[in-house]
Amino acid sequence: YCNLLADQLTLNPDDKRDLIYAAYLHDIGKINIAENILVKTEPLTAEEWVILKNHPQYAVDIIKNNTIFAEIKPIILQHHERYDGTGYPCGLKGEDIHYLARLLTVVDAFDAMTSLRPYQKKKTYAEALEELVLCSGTQFDPEAVKAFIYCMEKRNGNRNGSDY
Repeated sequence: YCNLLADQLTLNPDDKRDLIYAAYLHDIGKINIAENILVKTEPLTAEEWVILKNHPQYAVDIIKNNTIFAEIKPIILQHHERYDGTGYPCGLKGEDIHYLARLLTVVDAFDAMTSLRPYQKKKTYAEALEELVLCSGTQFDPEAVKAFIYCMEKRNGNRNGSDY
């Protein structure tokens, strides 16, 4: 999805590479989270949420000594920030969130919604796209949502390119 979105937005080659690398590595920090938390089917406790919210920092800590990944550290660290400022780990808002992190957040959410997860029912593509629209401006950057939806609908033959 990141590759498709990067091409749709005509990102420069460095940004495209950074977005794709961040997509591959953004959840690597979950390796430091207990499996019983990651596969839990019931709602997480407040304490478990605190633990889980550390995974972006854990991911950055894992890659920090590899200079080739220097540019993707902020993207990974910020992939759970919310456009309205209520995300984590720093509570960044709007344009204070790295542009590529705002893109990754949309792609990651779509992927999570349309994949089998122990804690939620899998959504159809249409349901997931609708959820992105519903959360546009709060959880997600509205422009990132528009671009992603356009990209996905164009990919599936539902758009002619004139809507966005």
